[in-house]
Amino acid sequence: MAWRETFDAHWHEIANRDNERTRRMFRYYRSVCAGALRARNLQLWQVVYSLGRPGRYDAPR
Repeated sequence: MAWRETFDAHWHEIANRDNERTRRMFRYYRSVCAGALRARNLQLWQVVYSLGRPGRYDAPR
């Protein structure tokens, strides 16, 4: 993946402020995101809770 190659190529520029653990966590997070995008397995849920308002909620768009 291009983002990983770019990240690894430029890691030395930020290595002095971040440690190896941060690098591994970032790569893992981005890999999971890339896998979900490739699998088209993403969902977004938006839930609105309201207190004491009967009826439905019309979301402004």
